[in-house]
Amino acid sequence: MTQRTGPQIFSIAAHRGFADALVAGLMPRYAQPHVGLARLTLILPSTRAIRTVSEAFIRHSGEGLLMPRMVAVGDLDLDETLGPLLDPLGAGEAIPPAADPTRRWLRLAEFIREERGEQAPKGGALLRLARELAQAMDRLLAEEIAPEDLLSDRVLDLLGDLSEHWKDSLRLFAKVQLRWLAELEARGEVDAASRRNALFARAAQLWKADPPQSPVVAAGVTSAAPALAGLLRVISEMPGGAVVLPDCDLSLDPEIWQELGRAGASEEPGGAPFGAHDAVTHPQYHLKLLLNRMGIARDEVQQWHRAGMSKGPPERSYAISSLFLPPQASRRWVDLPAEKRRLSGVRLMETANPEEEAQAIALLIRRKLEEPEQRAALVTPDRALAERVAGHLRRWNIAADDSAGRALSQTAAGRLILLLAESAAEDLAPVPLMGLIQHPLAGEGQAGESAAGSGRAFWLEQARLLERDLRGPRPEPGLAPLRARIARIALRKPAIAQWWQGVEATLTPVLALGEAAQEGERGHGDIQAVPLAAMLDALAEAGERLCGDMLWAREDGRALSQFIEELRLHARDVGTTMALRDLPAALRDAMETVAVRPPYGGHPRVAIYGLLESRMTRADLVVCAGLNEGTWPRSPAIDTLIAPPVLRALGVPGGDFRIGLAAHDLAGALGAPEVVLSRAQRDMSGPAIPSRFLLRVEALLGSGLVEDHRETAIPALARRLDLPMEPAPAYPRPAPRPSARQRDVEIRVTALDRLRSDPYQFYADAILGLKRLDGLDEEPSAAWKGTAAHAILEDWHDSHGGDMQAIAERVLDSMNAHPLMRGLWRPRLLAALEWVEQTVASQRVQGRQPVLWEKPGSFRMDGVTIKGRADRIDRLEDGTLAIVDYKTGKPPSSKMVEQGFALQLGLIALMAEAGGFEGLEGEASRFEYWSLAKVGGEDRFGFIETPLREGRKKSGPLPEEFLPETRRYLHDAIGRWIKGNEAFTARLNPDVPVYTDYDQLMRLDEWFSRVLAGQEPANGEGEA
Repeated sequence: MTQRTGPQIFSIAAHRGFADALVAGLMPRYAQPHVGLARLTLILPSTRAIRTVSEAFIRHSGEGLLMPRMVAVGDLDLDETLGPLLDPLGAGEAIPPAADPTRRWLRLAEFIREERGEQAPKGGALLRLARELAQAMDRLLAEEIAPEDLLSDRVLDLLGDLSEHWKDSLRLFAKVQLRWLAELEARGEVDAASRRNALFARAAQLWKADPPQSPVVAAGVTSAAPALAGLLRVISEMPGGAVVLPDCDLSLDPEIWQELGRAGASEEPGGAPFGAHDAVTHPQYHLKLLLNRMGIARDEVQQWHRAGMSKGPPERSYAISSLFLPPQASRRWVDLPAEKRRLSGVRLMETANPEEEAQAIALLIRRKLEEPEQRAALVTPDRALAERVAGHLRRWNIAADDSAGRALSQTAAGRLILLLAESAAEDLAPVPLMGLIQHPLAGEGQAGESAAGSGRAFWLEQARLLERDLRGPRPEPGLAPLRARIARIALRKPAIAQWWQGVEATLTPVLALGEAAQEGERGHGDIQAVPLAAMLDALAEAGERLCGDMLWAREDGRALSQFIEELRLHARDVGTTMALRDLPAALRDAMETVAVRPPYGGHPRVAIYGLLESRMTRADLVVCAGLNEGTWPRSPAIDTLIAPPVLRALGVPGGDFRIGLAAHDLAGALGAPEVVLSRAQRDMSGPAIPSRFLLRVEALLGSGLVEDHRETAIPALARRLDLPMEPAPAYPRPAPRPSARQRDVEIRVTALDRLRSDPYQFYADAILGLKRLDGLDEEPSAAWKGTAAHAILEDWHDSHGGDMQAIAERVLDSMNAHPLMRGLWRPRLLAALEWVEQTVASQRVQGRQPVLWEKPGSFRMDGVTIKGRADRIDRLEDGTLAIVDYKTGKPPSSKMVEQGFALQLGLIALMAEAGGFEGLEGEASRFEYWSLAKVGGEDRFGFIETPLREGRKKSGPLPEEFLPETRRYLHDAIGRWIKGNEAFTARLNPDVPVYTDYDQLMRLDEWFSRVLAGQEPANGEGEA
């Protein structure tokens, strides 16, 4: 047997650039004549690291090169990554195959459902809990903690101090894990994490007894899993073997290294491996844990010497080491001289918000690319910020390679499947249905072709006709209301009928799911569970009918195909079921875990990395962005199933351990030649707190050096980039003056108030003909409620006192009102209508009779037609008329009526006196608002209010002056705007409350502040 040497453990300082320094050291150490490095086996942490090191080999060689065999140990699926290296065929007793992770996930969900019974979460929540349980199992398996360890004395002693929640969660975890392990044993399988541990342990045993003839080097592996640590120890002792660590700080004083804590080395046999005061957030802590588990002292670690390979200033390494000192050792910052504080090449950049931060980062990268052969990288855990930066770079045709990709749920193919699921779950609700039909891939299948037309343009034309009709409150669910709307639209646009038949045929599979679920609910009185595999079959079939082969054609389609095939295969095997309404959330959560990357790279000198992907990478400019608390580092995640004290007792690092990993990632990034540390002062939720790492940088630099390292030019340029060269002139207050022919329009009785308070709104509505469009699935507006109430009262009056409740149900049915909305609004409406019915009946006894309701009328004044509809007009005992206006909300105030901004009652009275209503004559003497709203402070609905100054009222017009004043206001409005030449000034009377439908059209925010500040006349005088 070949004689072994001592452990060969090396470290590459952060400032040297790990990949390039590694390659530069490997070439002279392991290259052989003729074969180069081909006999070397290089063990790396991930497939991203393999790509990074491969690029470093290409840069270093400059010509053809036989590269070493590179394998990754970070993936659970070691059968393909390490292959025969760790699992050779016929080498001793076979290790059982690994269980499929998707099948395990679904089986764990079934176990949880059976254990929890009625208390088990449903749908997506159940699958999320199963995923968290699987992650907790893997975490314990990686630490080689057996299920029986949960019953150890150390754990049992803690149970009395735990809340019932933690006890229940721990019991659930133990029961589910035991059931799963029993099933694994019956199937002859093991968990992937257990298999990886077994492979590591067997390889360590074999290599220790008989080292391979070719050299093996492990580089960049920092995982402290016990099995992997044992393998690394064996590799370090093999002839030609070596372990190369990234940025193990060899300059750290021994007392500081000791202050980091136990790090897995218990002070006594069977003692706790982690102390209560361990500095788990220190970037060197996980490396100390790894070395302790390898049984190697830090003094045995050597520098990976290679002259001429420094990428960053060497003096920066001392500052980086000082930057993350533990609390006690941080006191020495006070005595550090300025040259030991300065982080040369590191700049601090602070912006106002994430959008400005993204713009500034894009500018930094763009500027760096102007230098030949220089590479730039963005490192951030904030995926939204990464997408913003990539978007800004595209304005210069720079396609940034985002190593993290996009979640499948955010791609076109994934979103289409989710929209299909939402449409089925919500029974063809307007928002998911229109999102589905107008999806970029929709219409590519056979459903887009018909005798009436074909192609994308025809498809979208029909879809937009349907969308226009669906705007407003949500209609009744199901196909029947949609078919009725299609039939109504087809009277104007016949082509839509045949198009809709194709859409229905396309959606048949998902519609069948909805019908099956509804039948189950009616039959069982509960939510009917549907097999997940059947639902996936229906979604895939409907998606292919709708989109054709385009659904699967691109990289997102291929990822979607693999996702669906794998999920439905195991769902069918396991028998997973869920309610249809839970399907969208469950699919979305599962798709979030699938990353999709384009098959081709972006710009060769630009990269965007997450923290994991950034390890071992090389760039001349590194922008570390999103340095706010909660982002970098992220808030420690607490295991939802196993209490933190239990994890500590078992010897598992706590949630703060990942803060140390994030600190190590930052320390590695700080080794680049040029570094920018960036943060935004605010995020989407409000002011943001600077990262603890950034605060340490500023504290280390001290007030005297912080400003020297501040990047100010780029943020200022980012703020100016989208501004015009010269400030745009202030937008004037709109005051259009249409021609006399354009002004010649009718005036509706409801529009005179708008004409006097905000003439521009009258101009936009009556002259330009612009109407507000309701949104899809919008809350019922006052206008919609008013329409329903008027229709009900009209039918009730026509029936001469019929059943008000039956009439209300019939009207709401005809308006396709959604059951949920009817359930919420119907009781209030019926209570108010009942009050109307009782009040009218009591007035009939007193001799007051309704003589006209919901009838249109008109009259002429000053050559202009005034049109309107009377809600109701009653004949009083003395023969005069009472004008009634129904309101679903609060009536206008008496002050508004007195000032001439609520004149509808007076105009209807003038119309009646002028003979504007066929078969009605008489003078009006009473004016009433009948409100259907709740009476303030009382538990009843409906009240009558008059705007006139009667009885004790001290506001409002006098009864004898009301109609003359209304006539005067009407004369004035006609003379000024309809027959005159006065401008239709926006917000002529700013204090009058008006609708906001046209605020964007008049660009209100750009000039209204000047009116309030007195810089422009409030009444619009002098506007052109």
